[in-house]
Amino acid sequence: MTVNVKNGFVKSQHQLPAQKLLNPVKILILNLMPTKQTTEQQFINLLSQVHQDVEITFLYTKTHHFKTTDQDQVAKCYCSLQQIYDNYYDGLIITGAPVEQIDFSAVDYWDEFLAIKDWATTHVGQTVNECWAAQAALYTDFAIPKVVLKHKLFGIYQASWIDSNCQLSFKLPRFTNPQSRHSQSVINRSALPSGLSIVADNLFTGPLVLHSGTKRQTYFTGHPEYDADTLDLEYHRDLVKNEGVAAPANYYNREHQVENTWQASSIQLYQNWIDLIESEELNYDKKQIAL
Repeated sequence: MTVNVKNGFVKSQHQLPAQKLLNPVKILILNLMPTKQTTEQQFINLLSQVHQDVEITFLYTKTHHFKTTDQDQVAKCYCSLQQIYDNYYDGLIITGAPVEQIDFSAVDYWDEFLAIKDWATTHVGQTVNECWAAQAALYTDFAIPKVVLKHKLFGIYQASWIDSNCQLSFKLPRFTNPQSRHSQSVINRSALPSGLSIVADNLFTGPLVLHSGTKRQTYFTGHPEYDADTLDLEYHRDLVKNEGVAAPANYYNREHQVENTWQASSIQLYQNWIDLIESEELNYDKKQIAL
C-alpha cells in the first residue's frame, strides 16, 4: 500500500510527495542506526509492502553524540521525544544500534532510551524492538542480561521452530532472518519469565522472535529490514578494518552472489505485527493506551 513519511533524511533530500491517506497506521521509528538514510529507506521499502497505508515519523535521541552524522542535521530532519510527547501512535519500532559490546548503562543515550520506553507505555499501541534494542528491552522488561559473543553472529538463519498458534507467525511456515551482532540475550528456554514467549527459535542463534502480550512488546533479535546487499557491505567494511570476521553464513550462493531469502518472511512478519496492532486496538482507547 502507500507510505507517507512525515520527516527524515529521505524526505528532506528527495522531496517525497505526501499522498492523502484516509486512516493510516501511524508508526514512530526510533532510528538508532548510524546509517540514518539507508535505514530510513529500508523501513520505507518494507512497510510499503504491507496491506495497510502507513504514516512514518522518525525519532532520535538528543543525548547521543553522533560520529557519522551531523548533529544539527539530525535535529533538523528528526523529531525529539519532547516534540511529539503529546502524540499517540499505533506502533513504535526501535532499530538496532552498534553498541552491543557496551554495557547498557554506559550507552550515552541509555536514560533517554528508558524515558522513551516509559512514554510508549501510555502513547503507543505495540512496540517492535530490533537487534540491540531487543536485548535492551528484554533487559528492561524482564531483567534478562546479555553476554558478548566470542565471534560475531553474522549471516542468514532460518527458524527451526515456530509457534503456529501465535498471531505473529500467521502465514510463516518458514521464517528466515538476517543476524549481525556481537552479543545476545541470555534466555533460558525452559524457564522463560512470565508473560514472555518465543515465537520463532533457532538452536544456534537463540530465539529469533519473542513476544509479550501483557507488555505489548515484540523482540526481533535480527534485522528483518535489511536489503539484499547490507550484509555484503558490512562484511567488506569489516575486512577493511581487519576485524577478521568470517563471511556471513548462509548468505552467498555457490557463485558468491547474494540471494535475498528473507524478504518474504520480513514482509509477512511486519504484516502480522500491524494486523496485531489493529486487532488489539479494539481493546483500548488510543488516548488511554496503558492497560
